[in-house]
Amino acid sequence: MQDDLDFNISFFEGLVRDKPDFVDALIPLGDAYTKKGLYEKGLEVDMRLTKLRPKDPVVWYNLACSYSLLRMIDPGLSALEKAIKLGYRDLDFMNHDSDLENLRKNKRYKEFLASLAKRNQ
Repeated sequence: MQDDLDFNISFFEGLVRDKPDFVDALIPLGDAYTKKGLYEKGLEVDMRLTKLRPKDPVVWYNLACSYSLLRMIDPGLSALEKAIKLGYRDLDFMNHDSDLENLRKNKRYKEFLASLAKRNQ
């Protein structure tokens, strides 16, 4: 598994080096960084992706995950709110995704969910 991650990271880094805005390489690169525990590098990739795809709710959701993994609660909640405003709707997954565990532990996450429920009534 580690060898696969190292290979993937090396491969996608090479693609991105040659073409820095190659979204189809940045997405799996960010995922590989996160799986390897390189959360800061994953965050950098996710931030780049929000500039390249500013209206993509999954990109903003992944940014929220990166912030959460780094225990950056405020920007994580902001990114999650943006994902939902842009159309992210898989709340069941969101409530079980281990990457969001640090956000879910924060009382503001529960308040955030309550405000979502109110808006959807």
